[in-house]
Parts: sequence; C-alpha cells; structure tokens
Amino acid sequence: MEKLETALPGVFVLEPRISGDGRGYFCETWNERTMAEAGLDVRFVQDNESLSHYGVIRGLHYQKGGASQAKLVRVIEGEVLDVALDLRAGSPTFGRFAAVKLSGENHRQVFIPKGFAHGFAVLSKRAVFAYKCDAFYEPAAEGSVSALDPELGIDWGVPASQASFSEKDRNAQSFARYRSNPDFFFGRRP
Repeated sequence: MEKLETALPGVFVLEPRISGDGRGYFCETWNERTMAEAGLDVRFVQDNESLSHYGVIRGLHYQKGGASQAKLVRVIEGEVLDVALDLRAGSPTFGRFAAVKLSGENHRQVFIPKGFAHGFAVLSKRAVFAYKCDAFYEPAAEGSVSALDPELGIDWGVPASQASFSEKDRNAQSFARYRSNPDFFFGRRP
C-alpha cells in the first residue's frame, strides 16, 4: 500500500497493490498492521455503503464534538470526486479542501481524519461508495456545510443543472454560518 500526501495535512490517498491476471484481480483494502506502519493508527467500528447515480452530490457532512469521525473512503464501482474540507479551528488550512477522484478502476482510498467535513459527487452513471468510520454515527451530532457554497469554490465536476441533493444537503448551512457558530468548531476558533 502506497501512502500519498494531499495539500491538507492528515488527509492522504492510499493506493493498494493490485495483483491481476486473466481471471480478475486481488487487492488488500485494509490491514491494521500495514496501516499502522504507514502512520494510520485507527480502530474502525462501522462500515457503510451507498449507491448513487450520476449528478448526486452527498455532503459536506461532519460529526461534531466527541462523535467526530475519521473515515477511510473508497469506490467499489463507478467514479466519484471525493472532497475533504478542513474544519479544524486554528489549522493553517482551515476552510480549504482536498479533492481526489476515486473509482472502481483506480482502487484508491482516501483517509479523512477527525475535524473534516466530507462529501462526494458521482461522475459515472452510478457509483457504489464504501467507507469505514472510527466512531458510531450520532444523529444529534450531525452537521453539514453547503457543497455549493461559493466561498468554498469547489468544482464538483457536475453541472449545477444536473446536480441532485437530499433535502438535508439542499438546506445545509453556509461556510460563513459554520464559522460564526462556536458550537460547531473542532478545537479553538481560528
């Protein structure tokens, strides 16, 4: 497994070794010992999977306080643009994001530590998305920042006329509102 840094400290891409022949392929997607050697010492407690169609944008979601989650995300089928937004108060990269294309073909994974919001846009006809979390989902601790907030300037790779959102994501708060609400901050205010 190769570990590749992104522009955001703590967010990195993992590229597994793929073994393949005429019958198909094999790759290891999680190995606690290998990951610990790469500096990823985390205990995952929940796995999730979703199916979405072209144009669906899910996010930018986060869990606040003690329910904050680190995630290891990947795509089993299709292609997505995966985005991690730094919400760590006092971080030199606060309010900045990293975007990585994940697909069933490239087998890349992204590790997103606690203190980040996460989202993805489906770029293929459909995508099966899977992720591991190091904390259980707590509905009362859930929050979201608008994926289309112009202050963030994220190009999701999907025309706005073809983007599809859940009701929750359509009504997500702006990044400016997030900054002004001290209850939502990870750590101290920037």
